[in-house]
Amino acid sequence: MSFVFSIKDTYRQAVEAMTGGKNTVMYDDKGNPSIMVCIPKGKISDVISGGPNVVHPAFLVDGAEKSEIWVSKYLNIIHDGRAYSIPGQKAAHSMSFDSARAACFAKGPGWHLFTNAEWSYIAHWCIANNYQPRGNDNYGASYEAPWEHGVKESDDKTLVGTGPVTWNHDSSHGGIADLRGNLIEWVDGLKLIDGRIYVHNNNNFNTGNAEGNIIGWVDAGKYMDIIGNTITLNDQLTAASGTKYHAFKSMAVANGVTVPDLLRYLAIYPPVDVSKIKDDRIYVDVTGERLPFRGGARSLGAGAGLLCLDLNSTRTTAYTFRGFRSAYVL
Repeated sequence: MSFVFSIKDTYRQAVEAMTGGKNTVMYDDKGNPSIMVCIPKGKISDVISGGPNVVHPAFLVDGAEKSEIWVSKYLNIIHDGRAYSIPGQKAAHSMSFDSARAACFAKGPGWHLFTNAEWSYIAHWCIANNYQPRGNDNYGASYEAPWEHGVKESDDKTLVGTGPVTWNHDSSHGGIADLRGNLIEWVDGLKLIDGRIYVHNNNNFNTGNAEGNIIGWVDAGKYMDIIGNTITLNDQLTAASGTKYHAFKSMAVANGVTVPDLLRYLAIYPPVDVSKIKDDRIYVDVTGERLPFRGGARSLGAGAGLLCLDLNSTRTTAYTFRGFRSAYVL
């Protein structure tokens, strides 16, 4: 048994009462807790105007439709080789993609590194509900609201969850903390190989992700290309090498190329209507294998945000301002 979900205890009861049932405490088989946020199943049409009336890919796992996903409320710490969501801690950092993923899987079946499908649903949900959280994107404070700050730790990061509720994804005590800023976060389920885009089949988080592996992955049939000074979706890669960054909403599409709807649903390409999109930034390197970070770090200012996407990093990239969080699907 990977964790105990049904035991009622005072800690769990307090967390559930304080958040109106939006959060709970999950214990693993070592008795260690994680505070988790319930994200109920939603359709693409619920979060994207004009989208189809079908379940978002985040809620489809190995062919089964899931009633909810559970996301770590806090950027994770590492204890005894496992990932945990605990408030007021120094987030784990300087971890490679493989190390972060392994710490999530170590918790048992259903546990996994937060995926791009899950992240994208939450990002679209926030935008559709006219609330995009602030966070630590200005050296311990909010760039947009400098009077908002968390409890600082080293390198101008903040202890997880110590910011105001406006730093939670739904601006409530029950929301997911620190999706914007603080530490930029590894996510699974998306990769570039020499610019070509690959994604998970729906939210199949157990799909193998060794270097260069694409078995079980969906080939989007498109490239992140660099044409002139712009990251451009293309049917081919014209840039022999190079890196580029700018606002996510400023991405372009090459002449004659149609943007696959899936890339919009997964927040890999901007929505048709960008009127609500802020200055969240995208980074791309078109050479070799590149794995994603999302959300932005503690110094990114206006470039941080729910749609911030870093595809500039290899799987061994490990810096003090890069972290991760686990998720769970029953």
